[in-house]
Amino acid sequence: MLNPREMTEELIKEYIDDKREEFIDFLVNLIQTDSYNPPGNELNLAKIIKNYLDKDGIKNEIFKFGNNRANLVAYLNNNFKFKNLIFNGHMDVVPSGNVSEWKYHPLSGEIKRNKYIYGRGSTDMKGGLAAMIISLKVLKSLNIKLDGNLILHSVADEETIGDEGTEWIIKNISNSIDCNFTVIGEPTGFKPLPKSIIFGERGHLQIRIIANGISSHSSFPAMGKNAIYMINDLINNIDKIDDYIPKVNPPITLDELKQLVSVTFPDEQAFIKFYNEQPLIQNFIKVFTTLTKSVTIIKGGIKDNVIPNICEITMDFRLLPLQKTEDIISAIRRIINECGYKMKDQIEGENDIFFDYDILLDKEASYWKNWRDSEEIKLFYNIVNKIYLQKPYYFLFPACSDAVYYRNSNYCEKTILFGPGNASLAHASNESIELNDFINSIKVYALFAYNFLKKKENIL
Repeated sequence: MLNPREMTEELIKEYIDDKREEFIDFLVNLIQTDSYNPPGNELNLAKIIKNYLDKDGIKNEIFKFGNNRANLVAYLNNNFKFKNLIFNGHMDVVPSGNVSEWKYHPLSGEIKRNKYIYGRGSTDMKGGLAAMIISLKVLKSLNIKLDGNLILHSVADEETIGDEGTEWIIKNISNSIDCNFTVIGEPTGFKPLPKSIIFGERGHLQIRIIANGISSHSSFPAMGKNAIYMINDLINNIDKIDDYIPKVNPPITLDELKQLVSVTFPDEQAFIKFYNEQPLIQNFIKVFTTLTKSVTIIKGGIKDNVIPNICEITMDFRLLPLQKTEDIISAIRRIINECGYKMKDQIEGENDIFFDYDILLDKEASYWKNWRDSEEIKLFYNIVNKIYLQKPYYFLFPACSDAVYYRNSNYCEKTILFGPGNASLAHASNESIELNDFINSIKVYALFAYNFLKKKENIL
């Protein structure tokens, strides 16, 4: 015999299963709609979402900005006095790249074998966004009375890490509403592992470094100073950064991370065997315990017979909590000096040989410190386990997300990431999402909202 809470949960799951094709069609519609960023075009998607919510009388409003850009905020009801739960998803997607590399057009929303939907943004993150929107529709359509409110932040400007999306909404629209918990629908599948629940992420720093040398004819290179060689000197010594920045402890040790993942395996020995046989998984877990750095762009040279006087690189750093941008900059300056060069601001008088830099992106690390003690995250975990029929695991996110705006502004430290899709397919050609993963995520969002926003004594 089911109790009232269990009966309502079964009703929610059955409704989602019955409406499966309708919900898939809605996701296909979102994928087929151009919201590439740059340039943005999120207004295209916001109009479709608004129309979808309007049909069920769900209060929502579009906030336009720029050229064909917009955010959208929706509310399940008008009650903000008990608990407020925010679902966040971004409408913009990265450009498709070379269309010839795709099996199906990136805006096709092609369904194959009744198992996958292909298209740009299917995983990152129109799948998660659609599932969150649909969860509002499910709770509204079933007329499930909640003591709290479910709020949707459907945002712009995430893929270019701008300040006109989530950050703008928190400061200008939701600043007067207390937030008790936030879920961001980024893809949190990392195959071959099961689903993960994310409670923190590393910081993101991008620096452009410019070497200024002296040009000359390549037949007499000693007359010049080759800027490419200058950059090469820096790259060959860049790992010294690890020794030159202050040591910080990662929020989670390597052993703790391994333990978090191991709970999804039948026993510890099964995990150890899997871990030892999977170098990719070993590296995947280790990156969360250290600073990582990569040269991602290099530009230099103007002609095949000219010694280049300018060469520049873009470096991408992923920082642990408590690691600071100024320490990275200081270490780079030290390495440049040790290579025998000066920074532009160290030069006295005229000198054509120097290094300079500018910061392209600086986004802090973000971490929910007391996640282990949270009853909310335990509730979420149990729902994921029940729906996916496989234990999820708690983990950190390799990239950055809009969670930083909720956590680091003290608006809502209790922010997690969970969403459908395999994160390795984000931004890739032939991006796709599994239909069952998408449908399961709707169930997780709707069931969590129901249980979280209902007072225990009022569970019906």
